[in-house]
Amino acid sequence: MEGMSGPHVIRGSVSLPEAELVWRFSRSSGPGGQHVNTTDTAVELRFDLARTEALPEVWKQRALERLAGRLADGVVTVRASEHRSQWRNRETAAVRLAALLAEATAPPPRPRRPTRVPRGINERRLRKKKERSQTKRGRSPKNWD
Repeated sequence: MEGMSGPHVIRGSVSLPEAELVWRFSRSSGPGGQHVNTTDTAVELRFDLARTEALPEVWKQRALERLAGRLADGVVTVRASEHRSQWRNRETAAVRLAALLAEATAPPPRPRRPTRVPRGINERRLRKKKERSQTKRGRSPKNWD
C-alpha cells in the first residue's frame, strides 16, 4: 500500500498488520457524475480476528467476545464509501477498524466502589426542604382572618 499514511496503531505498540488486511473495492452508490461509473471507490476492509497473531492473546479473546455480533467466521468487516476517492475511503476504513479494535480490546473499567452520602449533605438537604415547606405554608390564606 504505497500511498497509505503509515501503520494504524490500535493501542501502545500494537498496530494493524498490513499483511493480514484484505481489501475489496466496488463501485460506490450516490452522485458522482461521469467519473462514478468507471472507478471502484467504495472500500470493504476485512480483518481475520480469530486467526491473527498481531494481537496479544488476552486482547484477542476480549475482542472476540465484545465483537461477537459483528463477526462472520471470526472476520470483522468495515465498509467506507463516504468519499469520492478510493484512497480517502481506504484511510477511513483503516482508521475505523483500528478504532473499533482499540475499543474492543480496552481493559474493562474498574468496579465502582460504593460510597455513602455524607451526613452533612443529607442534613443540609432536609433543612432546606423544611425551610421551603415553611415558606409555602406561610403563603396559604388559612390564617388570614
